Amino acid sequence: MERKLSIFVLSSTRLLRESIEHMLRKKSDLDLKKAGSIRADSKDEVTASGAEILVTDSLQFILETKGWRATAFPTERGRIKVVLVAMVDDSKHFLSAVKQGVLGYVLQEAPAIEITNAIRAVARGGAICPPHFVRALFDYVASQSLDLPNARTRIQWGLSRREQQLIPLIGRGMTNKEIATQLSLSEQTVKNHVHRILRKVGVENRLGVFEACQPEATSL
Repeated sequence: MERKLSIFVLSSTRLLRESIEHMLRKKSDLDLKKAGSIRADSKDEVTASGAEILVTDSLQFILETKGWRATAFPTERGRIKVVLVAMVDDSKHFLSAVKQGVLGYVLQEAPAIEITNAIRAVARGGAICPPHFVRALFDYVASQSLDLPNARTRIQWGLSRREQQLIPLIGRGMTNKEIATQLSLSEQTVKNHVHRILRKVGVENRLGVFEACQPEATSL
């Protein structure tokens, strides 16, 4: 017989908690260890249960529980995998969850079957989120790690960390408004950053900024 996936459900909303509990108990491949409300000792309770998957509707609980990230939450069978459900359709919240190691993100308006699909996908080693958040994830990774100015460039121009973040986005032709949305800033703040970058680098336009800050430009 195939081993069942062990699940722990945490939610301070009784209606949601009982609805998920009722749904999971109908699935022959899922073993619901417990469904409880969020309390001060919830982390210890989940750990002691030996559950493999934590299903919760509280991103705040994930963010506030100190000393661990979702993928480093120990259980007897390894590391617990977290699936967030009934989530807001907001890329900022989604990225906050990803940073904490959450592997499943299910929206408020999603059909119930998406919860069980997310649990199974995450248990198999995958990750799952609404399709329209994939672009947000790609953009975030690009803004953090692709084409960032090298150390010599940062020293030469005296760019702040935030200004460094803007360089690859400027290079991709993004407008101030698009950059503001990507970095959760106001459009005026981005405009001010761009103005300071132009002044520091000593160029007249956005293309000049990106070209001047590339490694090959500083090695000439």
